[in-house]
Amino acid sequence: MNYPITSNQIKQKAQEFGFHKVGISLVDEADSSAVSHLQSWLNHGYQADMQWMANPKRQDIRQVMPDVESVISVALNYYTPYQHSDEPKIAKISRYGWGRDYHRVLDKKLKAFSLWLEAQAPGIKARYYADTGPISDKFWAQQAGLGWIAKNGNLITREYGSWVFLGEVLTNLKLTGDRAHTQHCGTCNRCLEACPTQAIVKPFVVDANRCIAYHTIENRAEDLPDEIKSNLQGWVAGCDICQDVCPWNQRFAQPTDVKEFEPYPENLAPTLAELAELSEDEWNRRFPASALRRIKPEMWRRNARANLGNCEG
Repeated sequence: MNYPITSNQIKQKAQEFGFHKVGISLVDEADSSAVSHLQSWLNHGYQADMQWMANPKRQDIRQVMPDVESVISVALNYYTPYQHSDEPKIAKISRYGWGRDYHRVLDKKLKAFSLWLEAQAPGIKARYYADTGPISDKFWAQQAGLGWIAKNGNLITREYGSWVFLGEVLTNLKLTGDRAHTQHCGTCNRCLEACPTQAIVKPFVVDANRCIAYHTIENRAEDLPDEIKSNLQGWVAGCDICQDVCPWNQRFAQPTDVKEFEPYPENLAPTLAELAELSEDEWNRRFPASALRRIKPEMWRRNARANLGNCEG
């Protein structure tokens, strides 16, 4: 069926909705090697307790939307020009969580974009995701030419480095696809060398069991593994080490124009001592409309106390 809308018009409209990058990939032309890479990663147990990574829909997008023909991938730059403190008793929070919850920001734009697309003609379907479903966001972004999946597992764009949030719209429209992005890490291994827990076990393979970001955000255990605790380096919510050392980020990061991503002041340099005693009420006050609410009060206390133990040691 022919629809009165072109791929170029769709991409132009996405930019009007505020997305910094947009590209299109065709489901039938997607690189199938990504499925075997994901399965190998799962077979090694590198997903740790993230059972949702094994959802079979992640390996077959038509299980998510049976009549999907094209994936419209979008990216939002979230970089803000503030730096983490090197003071040993100051806690470090990953940049992604400094401001408003990115799910909410992306969701609002994606919803408006999807409604516009469906309104172009009867029969057009659009289903959107913002890290909210079993979609391999980085894979589809690479297929759509937004950037490439780097050795540290993040998607790097030429314009913004890896400081981007990803989303996508699945549609039954058969559009004109963009060329998949080529890989530009070259011989650089700075991210592998910088990771204090050797979580990047080899290029393009990250073991969540060793990852500081995984343990501070996803690990619900009462205590952290000793090898993680001793290498936290102040991190209490995520970890940006492998991104901070990346030459693409050092050269091309640029401040975002999305006001919602400006940091909440208390997220820039909280003390480990205050987070070590974080109450439920204070947690609610400090993290309104924040992606950091995934980290529950007892986890903040655990992470902060583990860092304080390193300071005292």
